[in-house]
Amino acid sequence: MLIADLASADGGERLAREALAQFRRVDVLVNNASGYYPVRFGEVSAEQWDDLLGSNLRGHFFLSQALGEELRSRGGSIVNIGDIFASRARRGYPVYTIAKAGLHAMTRSLALELAPSVRVNTIAPGSIFWPEHLADDSDPEVAEARRKIMRSIPMQTQGDADQVADLCWFLAVEASYMTGQTVRMDGGRFLNPA
Repeated sequence: MLIADLASADGGERLAREALAQFRRVDVLVNNASGYYPVRFGEVSAEQWDDLLGSNLRGHFFLSQALGEELRSRGGSIVNIGDIFASRARRGYPVYTIAKAGLHAMTRSLALELAPSVRVNTIAPGSIFWPEHLADDSDPEVAEARRKIMRSIPMQTQGDADQVADLCWFLAVEASYMTGQTVRMDGGRFLNPA
């Protein structure tokens, strides 16, 4: 297993070098690292900005850049893991939202830069795992917040990691004529205005 701090200045480049040294080739890059926590507008620190932009955008960009030639030589693919809130801002998470919106824009940009040999797409998941602040449903307020989210999802259920992995496989391997796309995986939640 390889570990890197993608928010650091050289984390992406270092991880690319280590991956190529260990595996000798890279055919698919899945950019899934993410920091996620609320920050109140008006109180955002430079450290929070750097952390959230670093872990959600900067690291993905530099890792993709460092592996660009390798992926070109393999006819490879990049799959970014975004968020439904990249296109529909969530109150209390301005920096996270900005970072994920940047990741979605990066998908479109790299799809052009790396074409025709590398395809680049994004999965925008909705409710797959409960965030830390909604993990304990024994708290009545948390349980109600979770019920409210479930009511906003037309399919009335959460997705799961296996479904995300299946879509990731499809985009990475089978979707040979798709690039620059963001695929929502949210049970239809984007259909509800609330």
